[in-house]
Amino acid sequence: MNIGEIARRAGVSRSTVSYALSGNRPVSEATRKRIQSVIDELGYRPNASARALAEGRTRTIGLVIPPASSRLTHMQLDFVGSVVDAAAKADLDVLLSPSGGDHDRSFERLVSESRVDGVILMEIRMEDARVDRLREARMPFVGIGHPANDPGMFWVDVDYAGLIYHCVRHLADLGHRDIALLNRSPELVAAGYGPGHRAREGFMRAVTELGLQGTELLCGDDARCGQECIADLLAGRPEVTALATINEAALPGVQRALQEAGLVIPRDFSLTGVVASQWAEDFRPPLTAADMPSDQMAAQAMALLVEIIRDPSMPAQHILMSPPISLRHSTGAAPAGSHAAIRPVGQPQQPTGGGLS
Repeated sequence: MNIGEIARRAGVSRSTVSYALSGNRPVSEATRKRIQSVIDELGYRPNASARALAEGRTRTIGLVIPPASSRLTHMQLDFVGSVVDAAAKADLDVLLSPSGGDHDRSFERLVSESRVDGVILMEIRMEDARVDRLREARMPFVGIGHPANDPGMFWVDVDYAGLIYHCVRHLADLGHRDIALLNRSPELVAAGYGPGHRAREGFMRAVTELGLQGTELLCGDDARCGQECIADLLAGRPEVTALATINEAALPGVQRALQEAGLVIPRDFSLTGVVASQWAEDFRPPLTAADMPSDQMAAQAMALLVEIIRDPSMPAQHILMSPPISLRHSTGAAPAGSHAAIRPVGQPQQPTGGGLS
């Protein structure tokens, strides 16, 4: 038995049957029930699609990703792949939809045309209009990241503030007293990019509590920008001996700039941060870092979304992950002669440079 026979008996077109099975376009409830009645009569079971029709669902979830114009980092690519894997284990399909700039229409179609049963929303801003739009549409969704104040939202996030705080403490324990934060691009941070703001928060707390000198660098997400940022840092602040980062895409340029300055890692300069494990392992020497738990985040987000779809009334849940900092070979004792301006640890001092206040 095929779709053509179902269409003939239900008195509809083949395309209407396909739309009803896939959920790719809306079909009236009366038509859907008529098609389902024929399917039940004929015993037709096209694997997951018939189950989806019987449930009134598409068995597809939307994954809202950054626009193609903003190059996806390894962290983001790892997460996308992990979501696809987690969806497959749940017998669900994934529809990718970019958002931002010229891609807002794609996001709107995803929300308004009943293409998906729920959404996983990446790259949450501190204030995010997409969250309001999903709520308005009564679309089940889970955020990867979370806005500044939204206790009613379901989300999974990484504790960027806490992890960068501990990265700086690790560097301070090694004797470093002048430390930089290599953040994401000025455009992202200005737009309210959550990880950038929370990394800054953790950095500021650490340098203030420990009486350190702190410099923040807003850096584009590529090797060229990383090289330029570090070259400028070394020219203007040669006393800086260590750096923490959440900008993995800039790391090849960071390494190049240090090499060109004749600095050896970690003898002369230490590096740490929060990055994808691939970046950490491929860095030379391997990077001391908190490895992003992409698989766990995707599995948790998928499990939450499935539960919300089943029970839209369930109370909000927040999952904040704090992976351990893996000690590799990119951090070491502060170089001799770099301690002239050391203040006792714990003596408060206003952080300096790069927009910290």
